Amino acid sequence: MYTLIRNAGVKRALVDEAVPLLFSFGVAEMFYKFHSFMLETGAFLLTWLVVSWVGSAIRSRFIRNG
Repeated sequence: MYTLIRNAGVKRALVDEAVPLLFSFGVAEMFYKFHSFMLETGAFLLTWLVVSWVGSAIRSRFIRNG
């Protein structure tokens, strides 16, 4: 996270990651009930990674074609 903010800046990092972060929080809150902080945190971070990757792929496709 530090590297993201350092390289992209706070504003760009928020623009890029706000929606994936909030969506991942919602998914984790609704579905992840592992009764283990470590498992739930790991699942949340993995969800955030995947959602962010999918969002980035979609954005790059629209930017390249549009």
